[in-house]
Amino acid sequence: MNKLQSMQVLLEVVDAGNFSAAARRLGLSAVMVGKHVRQLEELLGMRLLERSTRSQRLTQAGKVYCETARGVLNQIKLAENTIESMHANPRGMIRISAPHSVGATWIAPLVTRYLRLYPAVKIELILSNAYVNLIDDQFDLVVRVGALPDSELVARRLPPYQMVICGAPDYLLQRGTPQVPRDLERHSCLGHLSVYGCIQWPLHNADGYCWTGDGCFASNDSHALRQAALGGAGLILQPELSVINDLSTGRLVEVLRDHRPTPLQVHLLYLPARKEHKGFSNLVDFILAQTHKTGKYD
Repeated sequence: MNKLQSMQVLLEVVDAGNFSAAARRLGLSAVMVGKHVRQLEELLGMRLLERSTRSQRLTQAGKVYCETARGVLNQIKLAENTIESMHANPRGMIRISAPHSVGATWIAPLVTRYLRLYPAVKIELILSNAYVNLIDDQFDLVVRVGALPDSELVARRLPPYQMVICGAPDYLLQRGTPQVPRDLERHSCLGHLSVYGCIQWPLHNADGYCWTGDGCFASNDSHALRQAALGGAGLILQPELSVINDLSTGRLVEVLRDHRPTPLQVHLLYLPARKEHKGFSNLVDFILAQTHKTGKYD
């Protein structure tokens, strides 16, 4: 027995005035309409309708039951309309975790554009280079750089994460421009303390050479290293997206372009069930569309 359907049938009988009219409105047979009403009466142990060959009227119990049932069905309809509205107009909170460089330089401007399209959505962007767990740390979406272990998470590929070596024009004028990887040994290389676990630059097409050394300055923050490089302190190995504006304006100059480190994989990760949330699915689709149409981070 479907109690909600039986409630609807009973209310239609009351509104239509008889079983036959209710049956026509509902697209059921009059026999099936009568069955629904009888099932409710048997369930409740009380008659809800007094029926004769010419008329019908609600019993006192029927009046109370119909009033309550109408309220229940209205609340259900309200709940359905609310969910439909959420599909049409995404809303709610979405928590995102991303590495500092990707999050500050790329994710933050991107979600700003998204929020202009869907102002009822709220986004929390947490920047950290630490590994986070979607469930334990209560994130909806994670941007992860590097190879992925096998898991049940949904992984959507983004453009690769390219690192570049660059320095300020004045620094290169004073110290010269390195032509081959081993030239780095006579340069001041500014290291990132959390990348690769120690200060080293694994270069591509360098016959196995990987610069490892002690520069005059090291930091665990990409922005601090960029500022040091802009001030002429030495060369930096940084994500291209973090220094793209400096390279385009000439504040920094890329060197050893043919020896750029192998690009790292980048993925969006989320739990399979999250795709059912309209605002979340719109955000994922928006991010993928913005990056894949150019093949890079804009």
